[in-house]
Amino acid sequence: MFFAKPWISVRPRKLSLSFRVDRRVPLILAVLSAIALLSLVLNVSQGEYPVPPLAVIKTLLGLPTPSDYAFVVNTLRLPRSLVALLVGMGLAVAGTILQGLTRNPLAAPEIIGINSGASLVAIAFIVVFPNWPVAWLPVAAFLGGLGAAIAIYLLAWNQGSSPVRLILVGVGLTSLTGAFTSLVVTFGNIYDVSQALIWLTGSVYSRSWEHLWPLVPWLMVFIPLSLVLARDLDTLTLGDNLAQGLGSRVEWRRSLLLICTVALAAAAVATAGTVGFVGLMSPHLARQLVGPSHAGLIPAAALTGACIVELADLVGRLLFAPLELPCGIITAIIGAPYFLWLLYRSRNQ
Repeated sequence: MFFAKPWISVRPRKLSLSFRVDRRVPLILAVLSAIALLSLVLNVSQGEYPVPPLAVIKTLLGLPTPSDYAFVVNTLRLPRSLVALLVGMGLAVAGTILQGLTRNPLAAPEIIGINSGASLVAIAFIVVFPNWPVAWLPVAAFLGGLGAAIAIYLLAWNQGSSPVRLILVGVGLTSLTGAFTSLVVTFGNIYDVSQALIWLTGSVYSRSWEHLWPLVPWLMVFIPLSLVLARDLDTLTLGDNLAQGLGSRVEWRRSLLLICTVALAAAAVATAGTVGFVGLMSPHLARQLVGPSHAGLIPAAALTGACIVELADLVGRLLFAPLELPCGIITAIIGAPYFLWLLYRSRNQ
């Protein structure tokens, strides 16, 4: 008897790359893409001035609709919904890479200190330089996240970078940067501080095209780079000794993947604040759908994270309308019990 192979191999002719993914991956990605687009349409259609979902689709496709629909959809709501999708993708891919690097299912950018480092510098940027262009905010957050990552890496170094030490040092650094963030907030101007506090909860409220465009280049560069490094990440999850035996330059690849994590997490944090637990939940949910191979796991996690943040923003808008809850609060309400469940499940492992 002949059985269908459970894997699909993809080898672009013009690139010296190859991907090996589970046969479920294309279908799962198609379903997740459909859910993400449906969530986007529903989010855009809701508000004080409701727009029928069919009219939203027509507007997005450029078909004739009432003129006020075009303004509400394209100017007021679409940028916010797109920001939610992209922020979810960035945080999810960052969490996926980090869990692979540390070989720890509880690792996430917000847990080991990368998000807190990015938040510290971003908050300082908002409070100290309130009149600077918003396009500089992702750069400032990236430098903060990179500084935190370098500090974690150096403090955890002991003839190599142990995944366990990376997590332990990161948890301590999170507390330290959190204290400095509180200090900056305490001494800031009251108006700027109020803006910073709203930002800290994690929200896409009032996000416009001005906030969206600075985020796009970071994702366009580092998500494809993460996919290129997916096979190296699979190798690193086997352990440093085995990875070296297979010819992988362990520290070089780990450093490059860590830069991808920092860039994606920092850009997302700079745009929407600290939307917690997305980087923790998305890889776990995606892994249940497509398996552990990162060639399929990274795009599946990206779409899962996009759906989570988009739906969290939609729920936050509708739950106590006209009062809006930040999407970071919704993800925390869901993510905190999920984190505790993961701790409980792994207690004997």
